[in-house]
This record gives sequence, structure tokens and C-alpha cells, in this order.
Amino acid sequence: MAKETLEKPGWKTLPTGDVVPAGSAHEFKTGDWRSFRPVHDAAKCTHCLICWIYCPDSSVLVEAGRFKGFDLDHCKGCGICAAVCPPKVTAIVMVDEREARQEAK
Repeated sequence: MAKETLEKPGWKTLPTGDVVPAGSAHEFKTGDWRSFRPVHDAAKCTHCLICWIYCPDSSVLVEAGRFKGFDLDHCKGCGICAAVCPPKVTAIVMVDEREARQEAK
């Protein structure tokens, strides 16, 4: 019996594939699996925007240089915004997501 040689195809013989366009996190609601939600106390906020600078998901909304709210569709509940909020201010606290949803009903 003759020995068969297995030849691997080179890159030139591979079929042309489809190119998938780049996606964006804004196309998907990624905040649905969060365990904790940021809650903002407007009376305490100094609008320093440190929370906006540190938010890894761009979920802190700012308008005209002032804190406007949170984009909860994309907030993962990491708590960085609450951690960097100045201690003397503490305008952002993290609350349990299930409790916040119950209160909203």
C-alpha cells in the first residue's frame, strides 16, 4: 500500500470569506446582567465629572459640563463611579439591582 501524503492547503487556496463589519457596544444592551446599580444624589453632586472620566463603559451621561444621569442600558455595575466620587461628597452609591427594580415597580 502506497503511503498517502496529506497536503495542507496554502493561503492561496483558501476560499474567500465574508468580512463582518465592526460592531459597537452601543448596538447591544450590556447592562442587563449587572448585580449593582449606581444611584446618584443630585443634592450632593458637585459636577466634578470624575465619575465620567473613570467610567470604562461611557455610561455616565454629561450635558453642558454637568452630570445628567447614567446610561443603564450599558452600565455593567462595576462601581468605579461610586469609588472615585470624592469622599466628602459621596453623590453616587451602589445599590442591589434586584432591590432597585422592585422599587421601580
